[in-house]
Amino acid sequence: MSVAERSRFVVDAVLTGRAVPFTRAGSVSAIAKTPVSGPQRVTRLGIADDEQGDLRVHGGPDKAIHHYPRDHYRAWSADIGLHPLLEQPGAFGENITTTGMLEHTVCLGDRYRMGTALVEVSQSRQPCWKLSDRFAIPDMARRVQDTGRTGWYYRVIEEGHVRQGDALVLADRPHPAWPLSRFIALLYQRAIDPGVLRDVLELPLVPSWRVLFQRRLERGAVEDWSKRLTGVATDA
Repeated sequence: MSVAERSRFVVDAVLTGRAVPFTRAGSVSAIAKTPVSGPQRVTRLGIADDEQGDLRVHGGPDKAIHHYPRDHYRAWSADIGLHPLLEQPGAFGENITTTGMLEHTVCLGDRYRMGTALVEVSQSRQPCWKLSDRFAIPDMARRVQDTGRTGWYYRVIEEGHVRQGDALVLADRPHPAWPLSRFIALLYQRAIDPGVLRDVLELPLVPSWRVLFQRRLERGAVEDWSKRLTGVATDA
């Protein structure tokens, strides 16, 4: 499929959620997103009526909107069997879902006209333990990470409105050599390739990822993701 053929998509659903107490003591989450109808305002911080439970690691300008492909639901059904969360959009806490856009066809830095808003692919999603608790599958977060079926985040370049059925159209692709699938593989692979790390540091990375790859280049070691995936810190 050519770039032209895969550059125009349809927003299957727009979803929002409220921050409520979650599964573990003291935890709050808005991962349970449900579809909303009518035009939704897109601001620099995301869909206007959407909330995040922990602003230290969710939300903000570089994680304004979470996009998760509807295409992945069939693969998850094959992997984990029938699950009530997979019967409708929102299982993965997404704000936007489409069919036809996947991590290997979306590139870091891509800009899309989403309804009347203009958004930019800022980073892939790093799954955390809340997905495991939501699905009641202890290693669900790791499965999402290992399969590369992570979804991604947008930053908002121009505010506007979006609704179900709106077009999502590729406006610019400045880094065609960096599909998200390549970036995800680099993020989680254990091998260190200094040349590739220097290349990735030339990309418009979010600050936390720039620090991560710079440290990886300096130390020659890959990070321990256990706490994010399980919610439990490993012994030093």
